[in-house]
Amino acid sequence: MSGPVPLADSVAVVTGASRGFGRAIAGALAARGVRVALVARESEELRAAEAELPGSYAVPADFAHSGGADGAARACLNHFGRIDVLVNNAAIQGAIGPFVAEGGTDWEAVFRVNLFAPVNLTRLLLTGMIERGFGRIINISGGGATGPRPDFAAYGASKCALVRFTETLAQELSGTGVTANAVAPGAMNTRMLAEVLAAGPDRARHEFTAAEKRAGTGGASPEAAAELVAWLASAASDGISGRLLSAVWDDWSNLPERTEQLATSDIYTLRRITPDDRGGWKKCA
Repeated sequence: MSGPVPLADSVAVVTGASRGFGRAIAGALAARGVRVALVARESEELRAAEAELPGSYAVPADFAHSGGADGAARACLNHFGRIDVLVNNAAIQGAIGPFVAEGGTDWEAVFRVNLFAPVNLTRLLLTGMIERGFGRIINISGGGATGPRPDFAAYGASKCALVRFTETLAQELSGTGVTANAVAPGAMNTRMLAEVLAAGPDRARHEFTAAEKRAGTGGASPEAAAELVAWLASAASDGISGRLLSAVWDDWSNLPERTEQLATSDIYTLRRITPDDRGGWKKCA
């Protein structure tokens, strides 16, 4: 076991890296000297990102198809030899609209991209991390993970499952030097926002007005959320695992000072409340 790897010497895989938040994550890591595998569907944007980011390597992959994650993992390992950081960012929203009307045709595709691809990539890359005694699994959460998101049932359910997978994996990895965390980046002006607007007020009934406003005034900063991802990828976040951290609301940079409290608390998890000694509940602070 070799132990912690300095961020500037590490190798990362970022999925959905050709644009939007994934591109911001890849940029933040590359700026810190990380060699980054840019995984996304084949496009001019993917090749442009590879040309712009020093030390990066484009890996075309489509997670909507069976075997996409396996092929991507093999390509990354063949090129770099090892992977220290895995950022599962690629996601699709699927059908937008009331569950009773959307027909359910997109559920398998949504779960294949949003849940099964991250799970398979993790399975394929995790053994090497454990053997080396260091690794970072960072899964990107999304709207609907911690609370209901009407008209986005498949997306919300898949993201909730991804966060619970993260929390479970973190406990299994305790003591290995490998951590698993999830990041809630906030509502950003990305392709998904454009999809909400295209769906219109009849299908995106609960979000359309807010989406119009966000399109005009700006949303959460992808760069700020990418800073959180870069921090989690580094040894500075040692001791932080099994947490869902909000880039917008949480004071994440000071969490290493609270590792003992975190170990006995449900704060920064899906639950976020802890049973007390009297059989009731207390809020995590």
